[in-house]
Amino acid sequence: MPESPAPPEAAHSPDARHVFVYGTLRRGGSNDINRLVPAPRYVGMGEVQGCLYRIDWYPGLTLGGQDAVTVVGEVYEIDPPLEAVLDEIECIDDGPDSEYFKRELPVEVDGRPILCLVYEVNPERVRGKQLIGHGDWILFHPAQP
Repeated sequence: MPESPAPPEAAHSPDARHVFVYGTLRRGGSNDINRLVPAPRYVGMGEVQGCLYRIDWYPGLTLGGQDAVTVVGEVYEIDPPLEAVLDEIECIDDGPDSEYFKRELPVEVDGRPILCLVYEVNPERVRGKQLIGHGDWILFHPAQP
């Protein structure tokens, strides 16, 4: 049986932020955030409205939109050094050609909004990609490389 997430505890640091992860960074994913350093703190399951696409072996999320569904993911508290690692994983660049853009928005967690970083895929990267009709990457792609 998989180990359950750690219970919420005090913040790691005063600079801690929250992040919503919806794809390979989820528990059990190929980039499982729980294997990264410094360790995040699990807060709970969250959801946003958007469209989930299969880019390749990983997904991309566009926020809102006409075909929006509820996209589920996990919310973690992270410290700035882990945020820098996530930016590297998500190929965050300063320009308009970045694969992902880092957004900050309220994410519903257990019925309450928590301000979270969300890595939204560049809309140019989803052209011709498969739209996932529901919002759960793990259900769509349970076995990851």
